[in-house]
Amino acid sequence: MTKLFLILHVLAAILAVGPVAVAASMFPKVLRDALAGPGDAAPVTTLRTLHRICRVYAGAAIAVVVFGFLTASSMGVLGSAWLITSIVLTFVAAVILILLVLPRQETALEAVAGAGDVREADGATGGGGPVEGAGAVKLDARTSAQLAMFTGVFNLLWATVTVLMIVRPGSTTGG
Repeated sequence: MTKLFLILHVLAAILAVGPVAVAASMFPKVLRDALAGPGDAAPVTTLRTLHRICRVYAGAAIAVVVFGFLTASSMGVLGSAWLITSIVLTFVAAVILILLVLPRQETALEAVAGAGDVREADGATGGGGPVEGAGAVKLDARTSAQLAMFTGVFNLLWATVTVLMIVRPGSTTGG
């Protein structure tokens, strides 16, 4: 079972976290394009798509955590320092995505789209407006830079977790 859990964990990480990392990284550049050409609909459409990828795949990334815990449990390494560190870093990355990246993307998209709720506009269901907790986001050149910074930290945390998962410092399970 351990090998099956590990395979599912790695596949979930590649298929769920990878798209979020790429789409979130592309968002600031496309936002700058949208700000530079206010009448151009193409960047707004791209921003909607990138934001939707981030939202949907962030939810799917829960599978990474579930299969990760199943794998660690079956390997008997739940108390290992490298795993605990990875869990903490994963939690911090999730908080950054949920509280800093996604709400700012949504607010920026609403500002450049200029009409209605982003979730409504891209066909998603659910309640109104930007996610609370991000604070007011003033749409200017700094918005794109802040999104790039938060996304970079998110990606760096995931890269660190990936290295820890491969190297497993101090592991006695033969890695």
